[in-house]
Amino acid sequence: MTDKTADRVALVTGGSGGIGRAVAERLAADGLAVAVHYAGNAARAEETAAAITRSGGRAVTVGGDVADEQAMAAAFDATEAAFGGIDVLVNTAGIMPLSPVATLDLADLDRTLRTNVRGAFVVSQLAAARLRPGGAIVNFSTSVTRTRFPSYGAYVASKAAVEGMTPILARELRGRDITVNAVAPGPTATPLFLKGKSEEEIDRIAAMNPAGRLGTPEEIAEAVAFLAGPGRWINGQTLFANGGMA
Repeated sequence: MTDKTADRVALVTGGSGGIGRAVAERLAADGLAVAVHYAGNAARAEETAAAITRSGGRAVTVGGDVADEQAMAAAFDATEAAFGGIDVLVNTAGIMPLSPVATLDLADLDRTLRTNVRGAFVVSQLAAARLRPGGAIVNFSTSVTRTRFPSYGAYVASKAAVEGMTPILARELRGRDITVNAVAPGPTATPLFLKGKSEEEIDRIAAMNPAGRLGTPEEIAEAVAFLAGPGRWINGQTLFANGGMA
């Protein structure tokens, strides 16, 4: 581990569970200090931070609604106070209510857009202003923008917005030495994906992949670690981490 790596700091939104936790632990294993963000489950965030600390890493927890600019500014402030700055922002926070477009409760649409679109925008805006040179912003889209599964209309609409914003921000940060990319996972064995699905449905989706299985949070975290670290010549792109499903 180089001194430069040891000095780097990451803020991971939604870092208390699923893919977010795997990302936080993977970046910590690379030597980054990590701020584990949570919205509603402080205990899980503390568990993630404690696991990182037990493994010899450095971690703190920060809370707040990703769509609330004041709460997230406070989270950035707390991260900088703990570690001296921020180099990497990974935006894994998101919600995924499923329903056909024709019957979707519009309140669920509003919640999805607020968290997934406004939240990504708020956090990216703060990161654009506050990340140090050599930094990286990694947003999250979804491979369902390509697979087009029924019932994912609201979720895909929100993630397509994030995917569209990402290359624009990359170009707006010209000269800052900050990359901006998105990761688009395929079906991944997380509580968010598995919730509400039967074993038969899960097996059917897994069989669509050439590998015949779901991805793991750790495999998605590998893609994030690449974009956050050595992948400096990749900028303004969406990386599909789905085992070849789409």
